[in-house]
Amino acid sequence: GSDDIIAGNVSKYTVLPAGYCGQPKKGHLVFDACFESGNLGRVDHITEFEYDLFIRPDTCNPRFRVWFNFTVENVKESQ
Repeated sequence: GSDDIIAGNVSKYTVLPAGYCGQPKKGHLVFDACFESGNLGRVDHITEFEYDLFIRPDTCNPRFRVWFNFTVENVKESQ
């Protein structure tokens, strides 16, 4: 599938809506998996409240994604 091309972890990746220009605002989520056991490979913005997350395969078995580990920052209270 398309997630086979995921090579590394996202590192302090700010997800902005399509067409948005300017500095990130509160609610523009920042994803990070650049730490030991982090495995988030890609994030796609769908809506303010919906994101598609692509988890990298497990180290010892590329067919499976048994766990996930990443952080999210810059959330709004209602988000």
